[in-house]
Amino acid sequence: MGVKSLAMSLKDSITKKLSEAFTPESLDVADESHLHEGHAGHRPGGGTHFRINIVSRAFEGKGRVDRHRMINMLLAEELAGSVHALAIRALTPGEQGR
Repeated sequence: MGVKSLAMSLKDSITKKLSEAFTPESLDVADESHLHEGHAGHRPGGGTHFRINIVSRAFEGKGRVDRHRMINMLLAEELAGSVHALAIRALTPGEQGR
């Protein structure tokens, strides 16, 4: 498996885990590794820096830190492996339009 397909399968894996755990109304997982060339944790081919935008009822009644913890716990294996950084925007459906 090439470096590009490895990064793509990692993105797909993250998307699948988030979809199954949080049943989001909307979800976007972006590999932004190319924006971090020359920075810590960057490797050619991607798969190191991701941005997650997720809207789910699972976050209702939870603060920002708890929402991030929920996602970080779910993706602990990826964070212990090749993922160096996650940028997370986790909203409830009622917060989405604000």
